[in-house]
Amino acid sequence: MMQPDIRTDWTTEQAQAIHDLPMADLMFRAQTLHRRHFDPNSIETASLLSIKTGGCPEDCGYCSQSVHNDTGVKATRLMEVDEVLAAARRARASGAQRFCMGAAWRSPKDRDMDKLCDMVRGVADMGLETCMTLGMLSPPQVARLKAAGLDFYNHNIDTSPEYYRQIATTRSMEDRLDTLDHVRKGGIKVCCGGILGMGEAVADRISMLVTLATLPSHPDSVPINLWNEIGNTPVQKRAKPVDPFDLVRSVALARILMPASVVRLSAGRTGMSDELQAMCFLAGANSIFVGDVLLTTENPAAWKDQDLAARLGIRFAPAAARAAAIAAE
Repeated sequence: MMQPDIRTDWTTEQAQAIHDLPMADLMFRAQTLHRRHFDPNSIETASLLSIKTGGCPEDCGYCSQSVHNDTGVKATRLMEVDEVLAAARRARASGAQRFCMGAAWRSPKDRDMDKLCDMVRGVADMGLETCMTLGMLSPPQVARLKAAGLDFYNHNIDTSPEYYRQIATTRSMEDRLDTLDHVRKGGIKVCCGGILGMGEAVADRISMLVTLATLPSHPDSVPINLWNEIGNTPVQKRAKPVDPFDLVRSVALARILMPASVVRLSAGRTGMSDELQAMCFLAGANSIFVGDVLLTTENPAAWKDQDLAARLGIRFAPAAARAAAIAAE
């Protein structure tokens, strides 16, 4: 049964009005909803590994791994299962609760599915939550990953429907939404968000969040990424820095539109001050990636995250445990 504060009928006008509230009012509304659904002093941690890097045929203008962008990233083959499981053990030892595996593909080949399913089973056997991002999926591929024990599938929409053609032309927003539909109907939890700072307008950021908040059900996890500068990409030529307060407003809007979703402060944290990250947590962000690298870009060192958490009185804890604790109160 859907909770009364969870809606899928948001309009762009309603979202714009919320986004434009005075900051104190916006933060109060976001924090109130955050506390209703989550422990406000706990943050979920995830680790991300590139299991197949570079050589992607898609022309996403922000991506270092596209064959269309001369970024110096060398294409690799799909990693062996043992290598992936060794990385998962290291991630677990460093405090990660979820292990995400990403492959630079338009979509996986059926010949790769056995190996991918073995990775999922091996990581799940360690007690870690499992997540993959492999591009577009067919319903039979979703079924195989579900049977192997995959918990989450990440497939970002990246930006608004209106701005999408400025970012990629080799697939459409509808293609992305179709994969989300396959994943949702296949019983795998959806992880879906976008990227800020690719030259889009504030209205595009709002539209992106409304698109997610009006899906048949909200994504279980919503990553909010800041564009990381990558030379020789089309986005680099038109990228604009995101005002820190605009980032906070986007996080708060995501929390308000999707109250029970985990909101992840994802790529771009190396360029954020401790104070900005703290404001994002107050606005409703309750997940981060840990580890030195996110696919091909840098991430804060583990000691920095641990130091910030200690100074803020934040615990690293799984989202499911937090939700259960709140429900029991």
